[in-house]
Amino acid sequence: MVLTSDVKEGMILQIEQKLFRILEVVRHAGSGQMHGFVELKLKDVRFGHVTGKHFKQADKLEVVELTKKQMDFLYSDQESCYFMDPQTFEQIGMRKKTVGHIEKFFTEGMKIGIELLGEEPISILFPKVVELKIASTGPGIRDGQDNTMKPAMLENGMEIMVPQFIETGDKVRVETEKAKYVERVTVKRM
Repeated sequence: MVLTSDVKEGMILQIEQKLFRILEVVRHAGSGQMHGFVELKLKDVRFGHVTGKHFKQADKLEVVELTKKQMDFLYSDQESCYFMDPQTFEQIGMRKKTVGHIEKFFTEGMKIGIELLGEEPISILFPKVVELKIASTGPGIRDGQDNTMKPAMLENGMEIMVPQFIETGDKVRVETEKAKYVERVTVKRM
């Protein structure tokens, strides 16, 4: 148990039999007859719903410690994504609803951080930016503006918009939250 006044972003709390990750902490000082309180922006780690809750500064909250493991992504089917522990070769499945939109960035054999509560996979620790190879894109427009974008197909089958100078074979960084081009990493060598 921890006092509400001591909570930090990233902590996992158990509230009303549900697990929440703290996304944001806002502390409000009291004044006059109004007591101070703490406003928490929380994300349900199992289903991804975001909610806000207010607590008195003296309230006690239950903090849950999750085990973090690096696992290899194997494959996905209609219901779940499957991962393997590289040390024990034990496989676990995680519901696609829990994995969310980042599933489209998974490639076979990719190392992915998984948070476990006991033996149950709870959430995925995935980077905000990933590097992927351009599988195909059209030729760039010569003398075009630098801010003009064109469609490109990534190695994982996803299509994003990239600048005109990007060519097939280039490796690019892509923001996972918005599936948006960030920058070129390498240039294809002939």
